[in-house]
Amino acid sequence: MAQAQKRDEPRSETVFQVRDLSKVYQMGEVQVHALRSVNAELRSGELLVLLGASGSGKSTFLNILGGLDVPTSGNVRYREHDLTKADERKLTRYRRESVGFVFQFYNLIPSLTARENVALVTDISPHPMNTDEALALVGLEARADHFPSQLSGGEQQRVAIARAVAKRPDVLLCDEPTGALDLETGKLVLNVLQQVNSEVGTTTAIITHNAAIAAMGDRVIRMSSGEIVEERSNASRASVDEIEW
Repeated sequence: MAQAQKRDEPRSETVFQVRDLSKVYQMGEVQVHALRSVNAELRSGELLVLLGASGSGKSTFLNILGGLDVPTSGNVRYREHDLTKADERKLTRYRRESVGFVFQFYNLIPSLTARENVALVTDISPHPMNTDEALALVGLEARADHFPSQLSGGEQQRVAIARAVAKRPDVLLCDEPTGALDLETGKLVLNVLQQVNSEVGTTTAIITHNAAIAAMGDRVIRMSSGEIVEERSNASRASVDEIEW
């Protein structure tokens, strides 16, 4: 198991720059403020943990970063691109080429093997990772020809991670990736995400309501009622096995 990683130098290259980001949903006659003037940055190669209770706005925030939703107001820049001014064609290309998604539920196609599920992404990516290489990265090379029904929940989530990283995304966005798993299986999945971040260098954001997970990140952002209420950096990053659960 990897030891805690000391960050000797702060990461300086900005991948995302978010300014005055707000999102309001109209629910009949009621306006729901999911985000309220959020300002934040994500830096190259870092592992960011987004903490907050259900309804705190963290999933809305991640969906806007990933081009799955658009803000009501404010600005989101991804490197030199202004996502808030991008049309649907540009957002589709952005999602396809630059972002990998991992959700609470695995969204694997039941009739395809693990290898074939990963290949769905590599077939449409300009510079994909070899499918078997992606599965080996998450420790599932021996299960490549198994169908989802033949895999445990943790193995299915690891296939989903392999699928997300196989297109070599610049950014990996994970929304409650262990939410459907028991503690021990969830720890295996978190270990894989930390490994991908360390070995591949993919900028990674993990949404969770579990405060213990904060110790595995370079930085932690805590949200409540659509606002960032705390932001801090960890002096060192704990390996998953070092976290007190």
